[in-house]
Amino acid sequence: MGEVVDVHTHYVPGGWPDLGWPDAPRLRVDSEREAMILLGDHEFRRIGSNCWDAGERLAEMDADGVDLQVVSPTPVFFSYERPAAEAIRVAKIFNDLALEVCTSERLIPFCQVPLQDPDAACAELDRCLASGHRGVEIGNHAGDRDLDDEGVVQFLKHCAAADVPVFVHPWDMAGGPRLDRWMAQWLVGMPAETHLSILAMILGGVFDRLPESLRICFAHGGGSFAFWLGRVENAWHRRPDLVGVSEHPPSHYLGRFAVDSVVFDQRALRLLVDTVGVDHVMLGSDYPYPLGESPVGSLIREATFLTDDDRAALLGGNALRFLGPPRRP
Repeated sequence: MGEVVDVHTHYVPGGWPDLGWPDAPRLRVDSEREAMILLGDHEFRRIGSNCWDAGERLAEMDADGVDLQVVSPTPVFFSYERPAAEAIRVAKIFNDLALEVCTSERLIPFCQVPLQDPDAACAELDRCLASGHRGVEIGNHAGDRDLDDEGVVQFLKHCAAADVPVFVHPWDMAGGPRLDRWMAQWLVGMPAETHLSILAMILGGVFDRLPESLRICFAHGGGSFAFWLGRVENAWHRRPDLVGVSEHPPSHYLGRFAVDSVVFDQRALRLLVDTVGVDHVMLGSDYPYPLGESPVGSLIREATFLTDDDRAALLGGNALRFLGPPRRP
């Protein structure tokens, strides 16, 4: 069937330093196997040693039948809200430590960049590509600047020119009394953020300005985009004064981006395949976090509507094309 490639996993380096400013992301190591991500004194997320222990990751990949893993930063470390100099420092530390985790050829490192400073983001991407990173993960927004912001578009043009795959992950979801319970920021806010980011690429005219060679994938199944594409299409035709701002209707841009398979339900996966195309959906798990898929790949393997060729494409073929050939540092 070919190689199985998980395009959506995260890591946290075990040797994370104290950055020295209030509310900076910190790591409190509680034992050899457990740590807590802290934002200042606030406990953000408990993590296990599979976040930083490559041997443990590889053993769990073997158990789930995964050959390759794309290993991306944990978004809480992006630091887009900080001054650019601090975000550059965070990115350099995180990206260099990633290479210590990804010593196996089965672990493919994606870097992070200071997206709030386009020139610095381009420079850090180039540095990382030269040192062994294969792609880049970016957040779906930097403050109030969405993916159609001119600075972000400048960075995406640089990625296209460098032939680098881009993985877009939602982060920094809105909070408040209605969203701070039931993990609603993750269950409601995260799908909405991802949907909004795809709309920014389409209705903000980004796909009209970027070359078709850009390889870009949106996490978590593209959020709610596939379900609401018909509504967006209808609005584009009926309210061209407000919505019809892209050169073509929204459905025209299907094929310009990919999504991962972290949707947990065969009906949702079928909708994704029917909407964005069988060649634009890739296995993702959100490993090693609690809301991720386990066993990895089980949804695709058990999907009764997929042909064997479809299943092979979703499990690895599409991802290998997305990643492109290995780079030699």
